[in-house]
Amino acid sequence: MSKELIRELERQERELVFTRFDNEDAWRLGSLLVSLAAGKPVAIDIRRGTQQLFHAALPGAVADNDRWIERKVRVVERFGASSYLVGRRLAAKGQKLDADLGVDPADYAAHGGAFPIRVGHVGVVAVVTVSGLPQAEDHALVVAALETFRSER
Repeated sequence: MSKELIRELERQERELVFTRFDNEDAWRLGSLLVSLAAGKPVAIDIRRGTQQLFHAALPGAVADNDRWIERKVRVVERFGASSYLVGRRLAAKGQKLDADLGVDPADYAAHGGAFPIRVGHVGVVAVVTVSGLPQAEDHALVVAALETFRSER
């Protein structure tokens, strides 16, 4: 199962690449996520580097969700892959995201929900994150939004 899951997560990252992504796109993607997450206690975040482009806390989300967002985003920024894919790859090797990999687990979380926004021939330009559900559901919500966003362009 874990090899199949890793292959599926890698496929998602190969396919969910965009020709551009700007502030207006961040607003549209964030608004789409709010619609898709209706009734779910999540926080949604889109950022480019240190600039937060979109943030929403839906009913039931708590301040701790923002801390999880920060930790998941750091994983994407450091490893260049979704936080879920990094976590599944580590688990498959029997490893953890800790000092052995040069990171403090208090600052990094290899749990699903943060996904790199890639622009072709450029690379990762932003990170979109959901926090508040079990990790596979956080990840699935982000992927569903990115797939819809891509098809609407």
